[in-house]
Amino acid sequence: MKTTGLIGGIGPETTVIYYRLLIAAGHTRIVINSIESGRLVPLVVRQDLPAVADFLAAEIERLASAGADVGIIAGNTPHMCFPELERRSPIALVSIVQATAEHMAGRGMRRAVLFGTRMTMEGRFFPDVFTAHGIELVVPADDERTFIHDTYMGELFTGDIRAETKERLLAIVDAMAARERLDAVILGGTELSLILTEAEHNGIPLIDTTRIPIDAALARAGAR
Repeated sequence: MKTTGLIGGIGPETTVIYYRLLIAAGHTRIVINSIESGRLVPLVVRQDLPAVADFLAAEIERLASAGADVGIIAGNTPHMCFPELERRSPIALVSIVQATAEHMAGRGMRRAVLFGTRMTMEGRFFPDVFTAHGIELVVPADDERTFIHDTYMGELFTGDIRAETKERLLAIVDAMAARERLDAVILGGTELSLILTEAEHNGIPLIDTTRIPIDAALARAGAR
């Protein structure tokens, strides 16, 4: 069995979930590199892709030096520079975005709304991958995107889970369902799975991007 490495700390709560999921699947050869999110987040917010890529490439090198054979970046937004990281990485990398697109295409889903940070919702790195799998993505209205981003960064990222925030997020799901023909909601920020814990809402699947890449990582590591 190969060793799986996690770039964690983006944030800590979901890093723990990734670890638990791997252990629950019987995979115990794990290396975690918990990075300084205080250094990474400002680069991501500025969308300074070269700086983000340089920062994460160095952290992936540390994973490789620690013995990892396969790597997961435990966060969606840093995937904005995934192609560059994959090119530079000395180890195989699992893409959360690619794994999620393959999972949804396999379930016959063709249209979904994307929740996440503003950079994720407004970026091209999700649509570019999903379009190749025949899946159309839509995003919430600007005021809804502002709420999702602000509460994500101000509350969820620090593990602050509030009932009123969950109610508003689910209200946005309902509003989107009324405006759009949706097959699913993509929780395109790993902290969103901490607050939207159900598998579906009013019949609409909530796609948890924390769990999906685990199977892909285990397959790469020879554990599946």
